[in-house]
Amino acid sequence: MTIAYFDCFSGIAGDMILGALIDVGVNETLLKKELQKLPLSGYELQTKKIQSNHISAIDVTIDVTQDQHHRSLTDITTLITHSTLPPEVKKLSQTIFNNLGKAEAKIHNIPIEDVHFHEVGAIDSIIDIVGSVIGIHLLGIDTIICSPLPLGHGFVSCDHGLLPLPAPATIELLKGVPVYSVDRNQETVTPTGAAVITSLATRFGEMPPMKITNIGYGSGKIPSKYPNLLRIYLGEPEEKVIKEKHKEKEKK
Repeated sequence: MTIAYFDCFSGIAGDMILGALIDVGVNETLLKKELQKLPLSGYELQTKKIQSNHISAIDVTIDVTQDQHHRSLTDITTLITHSTLPPEVKKLSQTIFNNLGKAEAKIHNIPIEDVHFHEVGAIDSIIDIVGSVIGIHLLGIDTIICSPLPLGHGFVSCDHGLLPLPAPATIELLKGVPVYSVDRNQETVTPTGAAVITSLATRFGEMPPMKITNIGYGSGKIPSKYPNLLRIYLGEPEEKVIKEKHKEKEKK
């Protein structure tokens, strides 16, 4: 069994998840090849190594190369359905979008069918969400556990004007999840990040006993005196490690 622990000491966002997955072992060429199975064009996925407080990390940017139209939740789920991605990737990606759509629908008091993702944001969300699910699939991750999530304060500007932080859709998605306040005037957990991790994680809390095999860092975009990074630990549950040691002793 492969386990991943998401250490969200500076929060979580879609691009941070994708960057950390690449840094922890996802083959970027293969990831892009899988993303091409989506009937989606007009973008380029760019990655680069950066330093945040002298920590090396992967920064992911989605460059939009063509004009994009607004996409409804139905448009996006249909796009995923018509892709040639593996069935499990399709199903999980659609689940994440549905959870995000439900949160947006409740906040704006509209039917879920009327939820729209606007222009560039739609492209970013599609690539971040579907790309993250592809990455988890490629790494063969069976279980995801996440740390409690730090919530910043202030306001964020969007199509609806100024919204309080955490964004209403974010906090709606985080119901039942352990969170704590941090003295940072910035968005630490985005709606996309919240949708992905609440849909994927089996539980939130301390790191489980595990044998770490790799560590990856994904970078956020907001400048900060803190390292604006998401850290992912990849490894095996301690139970498996103990069993393997017993087998080695028995052989001797």
